Amino acid sequence: MDKDLFILPSSKVGKDLTHQMRTISALQPFLAMLAGDSSLDVVGEMAVALLETPSFDIAVEHLKGDPGSAALIEERYMALPHDLHTLLQYPPDSLGYLYSMAMKAKGFRAEDLYEKIPIYSDASYVEARLGQTHDIWHIVTGFGVSPAEEIGLQAFHLPQFPYPLAVSLLSSSMMSTLLFNPEELPTLLNAIQTGWEMGKNAKSLFAQKWESAWEKPLLQWQKELNLLLY
Repeated sequence: MDKDLFILPSSKVGKDLTHQMRTISALQPFLAMLAGDSSLDVVGEMAVALLETPSFDIAVEHLKGDPGSAALIEERYMALPHDLHTLLQYPPDSLGYLYSMAMKAKGFRAEDLYEKIPIYSDASYVEARLGQTHDIWHIVTGFGVSPAEEIGLQAFHLPQFPYPLAVSLLSSSMMSTLLFNPEELPTLLNAIQTGWEMGKNAKSLFAQKWESAWEKPLLQWQKELNLLLY
């Protein structure tokens, strides 16, 4: 028997090794989340670890199936940093005003979620844009920032496109809740169900240039995007 039959091509070995290294790099933050650490640093580490995986390539290709999302990815559209002070000048029922009020109340900055992500590929662009608009998605879907509602928003992503970070956050949160806070499991599962149903019925949120219509009333956005609030 030819012993060369058992020798893998160097390219195959290299690919396998690269895949294994990426898997290992994703496991560390996943285990931290499993233990209950949901800090921005850990979630950001998880997001970066997933960028070069086949799963993220699949997510990008899924998004490209929607014309609006495909156009944003091709353009690599990123809005200027959100000026919360200026947004307060819009009408009180507008997306811009309500978003600014919410961000100021929580002491959040959208930039904290994406400013350290270099945009060098379609996948990295998608991750950066999702970071820039994450809290806008909170406003338009009606999900708050409690642990269960955050996971509900992550569940919203999945019928829209198979976002790897959302899968990681859902799976780690369910297991973490099961192990450490089992009494909260029904609340978490209800939030996941609500997010899934909303995401399935809604139009693509990724495809929106929210910042070009800050003045539009929130209710109008929700009606146009078929966001059924439960």
